[in-house]
Amino acid sequence: MVVDGEEQAHFLDNSGKSFSNTADRHEEGMSELYRSPARKSEENKLAGQSSDWKPFINKDKKVDPHDSRGKSPEMYASNASSKYQNLPAEDRPRFVLLVILYMIQGIPIGLAFGSVPFLLKTADLSYSQVGIFSLATYPYAMKLLWSPLVDSIYSPRIGRRRSWIIPIQVLSGFCLLLMGWKIDDLMKPESLSQNLVKLAWWFFILIFFCATQDIAVDGWALTILSKNALSYASTAQTVGINIGYFLSFTIFLAFNSPNFANKYLRSVPSTEGVITLGQYMRLAGVFYLVVTFIIALLVPENPQLSNSDGDSSIELSDFTARKKNDDHTTSAVLNASDEAAVRSPIEVYRRMFSVIKLRNVRTFICLLLVCKIAFQANEGATDLKLLDKGFSREDLAITVLIDFPFEIVFGYYVARWSSGSEPLKPWLYGYLGRIAAALLGQFLVARFPKSGKIGTFYFLCVIGQHLLSSFMSTVQFVCISAFHTKIADPAIGGTYMTTLNTLSNMGGQWPKIIVLSLIDKFSKATCIPDAKNSSPSNIFQSESFYNCYASDMKQQCIANGGICTLERDGYYVTNLLCIVLGLVLYYGWLRKTALRLQSLPVGAWRVSKPTVLPL
Repeated sequence: MVVDGEEQAHFLDNSGKSFSNTADRHEEGMSELYRSPARKSEENKLAGQSSDWKPFINKDKKVDPHDSRGKSPEMYASNASSKYQNLPAEDRPRFVLLVILYMIQGIPIGLAFGSVPFLLKTADLSYSQVGIFSLATYPYAMKLLWSPLVDSIYSPRIGRRRSWIIPIQVLSGFCLLLMGWKIDDLMKPESLSQNLVKLAWWFFILIFFCATQDIAVDGWALTILSKNALSYASTAQTVGINIGYFLSFTIFLAFNSPNFANKYLRSVPSTEGVITLGQYMRLAGVFYLVVTFIIALLVPENPQLSNSDGDSSIELSDFTARKKNDDHTTSAVLNASDEAAVRSPIEVYRRMFSVIKLRNVRTFICLLLVCKIAFQANEGATDLKLLDKGFSREDLAITVLIDFPFEIVFGYYVARWSSGSEPLKPWLYGYLGRIAAALLGQFLVARFPKSGKIGTFYFLCVIGQHLLSSFMSTVQFVCISAFHTKIADPAIGGTYMTTLNTLSNMGGQWPKIIVLSLIDKFSKATCIPDAKNSSPSNIFQSESFYNCYASDMKQQCIANGGICTLERDGYYVTNLLCIVLGLVLYYGWLRKTALRLQSLPVGAWRVSKPTVLPL
C-alpha cells in the first residue's frame, strides 16, 4: 500500500485484487483471437486439448448458457472488438460497491502502512524499529495460508462471500473502536519504544482482519462483475484502497498536526491537532459498522441473480436498469457453477498446492518475489528521510493530497491500457519508471536545502517525484492484477487469485525489514561534545552512546551535553544497492521471463493442463 497491496492491493490481492481475481474469461478470448491458427494448433496439441474445444469464431454456433465451460464465440468476438474496454453501464453499481468495500479496507491499511510509521519516525525511532512495526503488515503476505478456508467454508443462506465479509467487518469495526481507546497511551513518546511490540501486535490483528476481508471481496468481485468488466476489479481496488489510504494518511496527518490546525483552522493556537489517532480510529470503527449494516440488509450475495435467501428475487434491476442478454445470463450461470465447484477446504488446499507446483506458476512466483526489491528503499524510506531532513508533515500531506486525484485517474485509464492481451508490457515500463523515481528521490534527499527552508521549485520537484512513483506503481499494480485475472482458473474461485496476489504482496513485504535494517547498519553517527564544552579529546569516546545513531543512544548523548553528528547516511548506500540489483535483475532475467510467461496459452496455467511451451 500499498501497500502492496496495493497493495492492495496491494497491496493487493488485487483484482485479481491487490486491490485480486480469477477469470481468464475476458482476456482468454482476446488472446485466442490474436494468435494465428498454426500457433493455436500447436498450443492445443501441447495442452492436450481436443479440436472441439478450440474457441474459434463461428457466428452460427449456438452456445448452451448452462454449459459449464462457457466458451461462447460471440463473447470472444465482442471482447476483441476493441482493444480497450469501457466499463459496462450495468456493472457500474457493482463497481461502486467494490470501491466502497476496498475503501474501508484502505482505512486500516493507510494507518499501518502510512501514518503510524511516520509518527514513529517523528518520535525519533530508528529505521530498524520502524521495520519491526512493519511486521504488523505481514498478514497481507500470509493470507494464502487461510484463503482456502474463506473460499470453501460459508453459510449457503447468507452467501459464500457475505458469510465472511459481514462478520469480519464487524470484528474490524470493534477492533478499531477498542484500539481507539488504547492507542494514544501506547504512542506517548516517553514509552513508545517499550510499547512498540504491543503496538505491532494490535495492528497485526487488525491487518489480519483486513486481509481476510480482502480474500472474500476479491472472490466476490469475480461473481458480481460481468466478463467484460473483470479487468475493472483491479481498478475498483486501486480506487477504493487509495481513497481509504488517503483518508488515513493525508487527511489524518494534516488534522493531527498542530501546525496545520493553527495555520488553517484555529484562531487561538494550540499544541494539539484537531484529531488524535485514537479519535480517528474510533470514528473509523463506527464507519465500518455502518457500512457493514447496510451491506447486510440491502446487498444480496449475487446482484446478477436472485437473493441468496431465495425468498425475494432481488435482481440487478434493483440497483440499476439493465438489459437482459445471453452473455450476462451465461456469465451468471458460469460464475454460479464456478463458485459451487469446490466445497471442501482440504480439496481447496490440494488444488492450491497443485497450482503452485506448475512449472510456469513457480517461475511466476519467483518473479513476484524479487520484482519489488529495486524500489524498497525509495518507497519505504525516502519520505521518512525527508522528514529527518526537516520536511514538514504538513507539506508531505499536501504532496499526497495533490497526488490523490491523479491516482484515481491513473487507476481508471491504466485499467483500459492493461485490458489488452499483453498486460505485462506496460508492467515492465512501470518497473523502469519506479527505478527512475527511486533515483530522483535520492537526488532530492541529497539536495535538501541546508537552511531547512523549502522553496517552491524544490517542493514542486518533490510533488513530481511522488507523481512519477505513484503513477508507475499504479501501472504495475493494475497490469499485474489484469495478468492474474487472465491466467487464473475459475474452477477454484478466489483461491487462485489470492494465491497470486498474496505472493505479489509478499514480494513487497519480505524485503522491507531487511532494507530498513540495512539503512541503520550502513549509517554512522558519533557523539561529540558541544562546542561550549569542548576539550582536546572526545570525552564520550569510551561511552556506550558514542555511536549514537540509535534513538536511545542519541537521547543519552544529548542528555550528557553532546551533539550526535551523522557521519555516514546509510539511506544513500541502501537505495543505490537496491537500484543496481533491480537493474541487474531486469536486464538479466526479469524482462525476458515476463514476456515469455505472457506469451503462454491459458491452458499452460491450468492444473488439468500443465502445458509448458518450448523456450
